[in-house]
Amino acid sequence: MDRTKLIYLKSERSVEVQEVTEKNKGSIKSFPRNYWVVIVMEFFERGSYYGVMSVLSVYLVLSIDKGGLGFTKESVGVIKSVITPMLYLLPILSGAIADRFGYRKMLFFAFAVMSTGYFLTGLATAYSLVFVSLLLMVLGAGSFKPIISGTIARSTDENNSTLGFGIFYWTINLGAFVFPLILIPILKEISWSYIFFMAAIGTGMLLIPNLLIYKEPQRPKSTKTLGKVFADMFLVLADWRFIVMILIYSGFWILYFQMFDTVLWYLKDHMDMTPVNNFINSIAGLFMANPNWKFDAEHVTVMNAGTIIVLQIFISNIVKKTKALPTMIAGISMGTLGMGILAISSQAWVFMAGIIIFSIGEMTAHPKFISYVGLIAPEDKKALYLGYSFLYGVIGSGIGGVLGAYSYVHFVDKLNNPSALWFMFSLIGVATIIGLLLFAKFLAPKGKH
Repeated sequence: MDRTKLIYLKSERSVEVQEVTEKNKGSIKSFPRNYWVVIVMEFFERGSYYGVMSVLSVYLVLSIDKGGLGFTKESVGVIKSVITPMLYLLPILSGAIADRFGYRKMLFFAFAVMSTGYFLTGLATAYSLVFVSLLLMVLGAGSFKPIISGTIARSTDENNSTLGFGIFYWTINLGAFVFPLILIPILKEISWSYIFFMAAIGTGMLLIPNLLIYKEPQRPKSTKTLGKVFADMFLVLADWRFIVMILIYSGFWILYFQMFDTVLWYLKDHMDMTPVNNFINSIAGLFMANPNWKFDAEHVTVMNAGTIIVLQIFISNIVKKTKALPTMIAGISMGTLGMGILAISSQAWVFMAGIIIFSIGEMTAHPKFISYVGLIAPEDKKALYLGYSFLYGVIGSGIGGVLGAYSYVHFVDKLNNPSALWFMFSLIGVATIIGLLLFAKFLAPKGKH
């Protein structure tokens, strides 16, 4: 699963994780070796992925004389609108394949293909070769996702699963926080290609613990064919109310995926982060001589992950007893406000506030979305519906990549009016809010919103 999908489980369980830890401080010792193996795998895989994604769109459009590839923003938007939806679609197929042929074999495939994709991306300069290399990376990453969560599910029981999954989801954000914060600034000063080589090493080396330490978990023999997987998909798609809700909610994720594209371009092209740099360096100066820290593209991902790490338990406590749809609307309203703040000023601290407020909106809305899917799904199909709730990411990223790129070129590059770009995306957020309000009034199952 993608990090943004996993916010639900993290937030719903984060408070319980504390309670379990307080009641049974020794429960962490109950996890088998396989659990810790996949926790380490998750940290390095997610760290590698978010390390690359925190700067990918900048690298691809950066001029050749500055170490980039000089692609047009529109062409990068096409790449992102293909590879990111694949990341949400592939786990359905790879999960079914792994259940039939084995987790360990699927992990070998995932790490080998993923590492190769990262390595080739670091070498490639032609658009078509970069595209193919990133497709390989996504094929590996999409194959990896369901295996880790499946292993953890089979390495825990009702007594320690809450703590186990809590550690797992914090690990995801830890990787997304540490790699862009520490490694990316160092590597890109040497060569942008080193970022991809780092990710190739970070994922390729996981073949070793998979070979020597990871054990195939015991699981019931699966008879689910790929034909059955597609049949299940059509079964869910036939529920038009569910699909309408997914389509509406996808509007918010069009905004979210701008954090990996247009927001980064805007930061590089129009933002002067000197006030933030001076503040951080004044603090760092208390501990070291002549610090020279600079806020750059990778720190947008750091801010998002860091906000979640710091505030998720607090936000979960606030919303744990609130109704799903009103909480989703409140979260999307905050996210829309965060995007709108970017339109009102290009001041450094205003930019920071916009990103943080958007992240708080994200961690407020998304847990309740998954919770709501569980509420409205038929009793005998809850797991199926939750599995296909990923469609919000397919639609949001598929539209968001191309829309963001073409809109940025029009409003920012041609008209020099970035405020219009953020205002446009804010209107998409407003439309999402209105859509959910109408859904709650006319289509939502009574008593379940």
